[in-house]
Amino acid sequence: MPELTTLISSGGSIFEIIAGLLVLHMIYQIITRRATVYLLDFTCYRAPDSNRVPMSTLLETIFLDDNLDQESIDFQARVLERSWLSNQTSIPPSLMEIPLKKCLSAVQTETMTTLFTSVEDLLMKNKLSPRSIDILITNCSLHAPTPSLSAMLINRFHMRSNIMSFNLSGMGCSAGILSVGLANDLLNVHRGSLALIVSTEALNTHWYIGKDRSMLLTNCLFRMGAAAVLMSSNDHDRGNAKYELLHVVRTNKAKDDRAYRCIYQDIDLEEKQGVSITKDVISVAGDMLKINLTSLGPLVLPYVEQLQYVIQNIICKKLKSSSYTPNFKTAFEHFCIHTGGRAVIQAMEMNLNLTKEDVEPSKMTLHRFGNTSSSSIWYALSYLEAKRRMKKGDRVLQIAFGSGFKCNSAVWRCIRDVEPGTENKWLDFIESYPVDVPDSIKIRPG
Repeated sequence: MPELTTLISSGGSIFEIIAGLLVLHMIYQIITRRATVYLLDFTCYRAPDSNRVPMSTLLETIFLDDNLDQESIDFQARVLERSWLSNQTSIPPSLMEIPLKKCLSAVQTETMTTLFTSVEDLLMKNKLSPRSIDILITNCSLHAPTPSLSAMLINRFHMRSNIMSFNLSGMGCSAGILSVGLANDLLNVHRGSLALIVSTEALNTHWYIGKDRSMLLTNCLFRMGAAAVLMSSNDHDRGNAKYELLHVVRTNKAKDDRAYRCIYQDIDLEEKQGVSITKDVISVAGDMLKINLTSLGPLVLPYVEQLQYVIQNIICKKLKSSSYTPNFKTAFEHFCIHTGGRAVIQAMEMNLNLTKEDVEPSKMTLHRFGNTSSSSIWYALSYLEAKRRMKKGDRVLQIAFGSGFKCNSAVWRCIRDVEPGTENKWLDFIESYPVDVPDSIKIRPG
């Protein structure tokens, strides 16, 4: 800057002054530009076959629970029959014991198994030292021990003492994308860094042993799972990366009491703890989806589609008809919807005018692995990779809902054609997918 002032005061030519200004502008752009954030790789946890819980086995375990009456048993049976879940989903061994073993040691064993295995697979696959991790983010909604889960991973893998670690709890099923947003912000501040995200949910903690139907739903839908995700803001990592992060959009409606209470950890009339999922959840999720997509649309939709959206909505208001939904298929080739349940996937399919193929990754993930909470979007992306559908330039939308109430979305662009690695948890049975998932199955005798 002093040199430019001297140049001007000494009567430098107009061309020299302009050149100096351009240099300063270029320096400013370099300093202030946001770093490009890459997804290098990720792995998902697949429980051993010994953890598999066929529908009939789960129903038998429920039947043998002395705390339940026949109405509660019948209700869970009806939910399971219409859940789209297969006989291949898994739960921790502690939940199959009679009487049920619900304790701190059991939940610690569960989380250590899922988290340690996921991280070990990811580090081994990428031949990466744990000490090379600069940022560690863990998320588990209902299990928040002391020391934290992030501290547990640092201890297990002997990570550096100056690692930036964060442990997110109570954030619900959308915490996986929330963690991506946090990692994105940190990687932009600490450029050239490497971030590890580890997402899971602890079933033992929130397995409900009462009779409240809104709380019994979690037992029917949630299953064992986890994912470890490696992100970087180092430009040298582009050649090894799979995806580039384009956008993260977060929406939160906790200020609204109805939205705040629709997924809520509480105690029932018999003082038994559980997570209540009310009937309002689908309508609240629909409202939150509209808010999130309203923010996301201008960032991703082609200008022609945005203009059509404005014109059609003006017409709809005059005719007092339902509003026009933009065609998000003009912005994305793939969709990874949180596998919150059959109703969530069907609502997304209808609201976004998606095809059966668009929702296939999420529907198959729900069928094979169940609702694995914040890690479910990574199982859906892993399915796409196993099917060899991720091609260079493809854009994929990850979207998830969570307690609070929240709707978070992340947009990725594929950097290269992605071939599935041997560690892909879908690979050894991917040829049999997609499978026909009936709307209802019969698991009760008679």
